[in-house]
Amino acid sequence: MDLAAAIDAYTLHAARVRRLSPATVRAYASDLRDLARTLADDMPLEDVELEHLREWQWRATQRGDARSTLARRAAAARGFFGWAVEEGMLAVDPTLRLVTPKRGRPLPKVATAPSMSGVLEALAARAAGGDGLALRDHAIVELLYAAGIRVAELCGLDLDDLDLGRRTARVLGKGAKERVVPFGEPARRALDAYLVRGRPPLAARRAEDVGPGRAASALFLGARGGRVSPRAVYDVVAREVGPALGSSAVGPHTLRHSAATHMLDGGADLRTVQELLGHASLGTTQLYTHVSAERLAATYRLAHPRA
Repeated sequence: MDLAAAIDAYTLHAARVRRLSPATVRAYASDLRDLARTLADDMPLEDVELEHLREWQWRATQRGDARSTLARRAAAARGFFGWAVEEGMLAVDPTLRLVTPKRGRPLPKVATAPSMSGVLEALAARAAGGDGLALRDHAIVELLYAAGIRVAELCGLDLDDLDLGRRTARVLGKGAKERVVPFGEPARRALDAYLVRGRPPLAARRAEDVGPGRAASALFLGARGGRVSPRAVYDVVAREVGPALGSSAVGPHTLRHSAATHMLDGGADLRTVQELLGHASLGTTQLYTHVSAERLAATYRLAHPRA
């Protein structure tokens, strides 16, 4: 089998069998197709050697790709060639001696608790006017911050995933893993107002090209009545939260980072935060302890007379 055909087969395997997230599948497919273009689409799979892979990574380095990108490319290659060995297409995995560059772990951008309060108060004031999109935006930001969920998890929510009485939402996370996340009373009020006064007029806008019933079950709707898109959620967060952080490079993950950090600041243990965020590894959650420690150190330097 040639390289391009094998990559297509692996992409299907990654999505259907390994059940990697759509974003991960797209990223890996893009990396592997870049490998195929670098070598030759019709190159036999068994002819790929370690030196070819090193050359492929070297070109990305010369291009100025970030270490995180190089690490992802190496992961994509490992997954692909490991699968090819399992399927009997290859006798030897050429990635066994492929070095993965160490990823930098930059600390995530985090909003302060007072700045988030200001953002949410401004959104609540705008929503009080009764506009459907303003009510939706308030509910979106409240839920992202209250539950620390990912943008894909938020966009995938259906009406029956929400339990306002118990103040919980059932979300489908990475690897199709389901979890139930709690949220507080302010988020419940925002969601209730959106469902009663905001969602019905948005649902009425459903355009013909969206198709009848396509968004009937969706919790959050877009301006045309279809299920809200991740891009629309990014725009909402950048517009509403960005000014509070003095940056336009702010997205839904900023609210997730902020939720985790503020919970740790408030005394939550790492395991609880791990469960809330749906992290497979505690090591991922531990990143937020560094954020909290840095903020503690900064406060100490400002406040302690002997600092």
